[in-house]
Amino acid sequence: MIQTVGSHLRRGFASVFSSRTSRKSASRAGDADGAMADGEGYRNPTEVQMSQLVLPCHTNQRGELSVGQLLKWIDTTACLSAERHAGCPCVTASMDDIYFEHTISVGQVVNIKAKVNRAFNSSMEVGIQVTSEDLCSEKQWTVCKALATFVAHRELSKVKLKQITPRTEEEKTEHSVAAERRRMRLVYADTIKDLLANCAIQDNLESRDCSRMVPAEKTRVESVELVLPPHANHQGNTFGGQIMAWMENVATIAASRLCRSHPTLKAIEMFHFRGPSQVGDRLVLKAIVNNAFKHSMEVGVCVEAYRQEAETHRRHINSAFMTFVVLDADDQPQLLPWIQPQPGDGERRYREASARKKIRLDRKYIVSCKQAEVPLSVPWDPSNQVYLSYNNVSSLKMLVAKDNWVLSSESNQVRLYTLEDDKFLSFHMEMTVHVDAAQAFLLLSDLRRRPEWDRHYWSVEVVQQVDEDDAICHVISPPLGGNPKPQDFVILASRRKPCDNGDPYIIALRSVTLPTHPETPEYRRGETLCSGFCLWREGDQLTKVSYYNQATPGFLNYVTTNVTGLSSEFSATFKACEQFLVDNRSDLAPSLQTL
Repeated sequence: MIQTVGSHLRRGFASVFSSRTSRKSASRAGDADGAMADGEGYRNPTEVQMSQLVLPCHTNQRGELSVGQLLKWIDTTACLSAERHAGCPCVTASMDDIYFEHTISVGQVVNIKAKVNRAFNSSMEVGIQVTSEDLCSEKQWTVCKALATFVAHRELSKVKLKQITPRTEEEKTEHSVAAERRRMRLVYADTIKDLLANCAIQDNLESRDCSRMVPAEKTRVESVELVLPPHANHQGNTFGGQIMAWMENVATIAASRLCRSHPTLKAIEMFHFRGPSQVGDRLVLKAIVNNAFKHSMEVGVCVEAYRQEAETHRRHINSAFMTFVVLDADDQPQLLPWIQPQPGDGERRYREASARKKIRLDRKYIVSCKQAEVPLSVPWDPSNQVYLSYNNVSSLKMLVAKDNWVLSSESNQVRLYTLEDDKFLSFHMEMTVHVDAAQAFLLLSDLRRRPEWDRHYWSVEVVQQVDEDDAICHVISPPLGGNPKPQDFVILASRRKPCDNGDPYIIALRSVTLPTHPETPEYRRGETLCSGFCLWREGDQLTKVSYYNQATPGFLNYVTTNVTGLSSEFSATFKACEQFLVDNRSDLAPSLQTL
């Protein structure tokens, strides 16, 4: 049967892609036509744009735009977008990690665009894009992208934000993935704590060259700022962008004390505002270089607030970690002196900075890279598990949000869609079953039961239960494509319940590399980049079940499952899935409920 599957896949290419302009489902065609009609001159109602000419008063000693000034402009633009949607004052709750790709010189223009990606109860995610423009040459560069969370605030009533209705493919993608990013933010502090605890960094200080060693205490900076009316909004709360600018200032001074030159800020780890500050507060900003690597250094910054000089208790307002480099005349990073940490807390910060660097590199590799540049199987370890899980779910959501799916066939009320996009070929199967969505979610998310209905799964073993919603499974499948060896897969299975009404249940699958399960001679290792189920509640005891699978043409023989096929064989498999759900719709076994 698997050989039949392989031949169907190969023979199906010509027929599928020769009919790429074939009919779509009526609903999808209607949606597309409506979007096309509405798209003429369409502009997101929450979008705010700001353009600023960089003047000498905005720059640092190198004639480049100060990052602190840029952060103020970013925060202001994002706040205006949030308030446009909320219709009431908003305050900055957090700013996600920012990576600066280019500097901006005096005389150039900064263009900042912000729009609300998604609104939750009283908070919302705002997406920000920053570009620079040279007015003489008309060249433009991407400077950075940012994601900020704002909270709507009214004095006398509780805020319940209206929902965002995405219309374009980009808006649908951002709206869908925003729920997963919010999930990460809510556990951010615990995530970092767990990752640092599980990430053993061995750094032999005695083996380093001490000829250029700088005691960490020599980089320590402490500064006090008095919050005045120009630093605050109309409610008297300090602008988040102003606090971030002050933090960047003291961090730059600390970095300069290490390198004895002018450092360049390359990245900022998430700003998280733990409490408000008001006009009249004194803000104490403390910075110190935690660790210096070959070409970069991490500076830790902490902000505390107090009201009166006699106060002994200070409120923790914010903390952040900033990464600096020192560039030469050719914009290449220079070697940096080593840091000699103080015993105790200094050594702790030193080793935590090394762990954060590893986490940062893993996260940037997994989350920021284009999918085409990421290997199918990414190594799994405690330092990247949160971001692999995020990437697993968000990749499936981005695939679901694409508009150009083509209906290729329909048989036995099972619809097959295909999508050719860049280097990828994707399949999408869809049917409606008379089963409650929550129950279907419990049944399909238990991969151990997959062999009950899918003959392409011989066995499934849960080798690591990562947390309540994520597990790593070892799957054995029949031979494929004429090769006599069975296939095996190491799969990360991530499941998510709906964040709001209208959201689907998600079961996302992707390959990972696990040290305890290397390739073995008895199996041929298979891989998948993105696949899984989306389940929409269509009514009482009625669920739309959709299965997605994405693969590059070179890896078609290694797809984990062949539910989405090009023949009646695949339709039969999906119908077997429907029968499995119907037969077990009353199954409330504890093992399912606790997965």
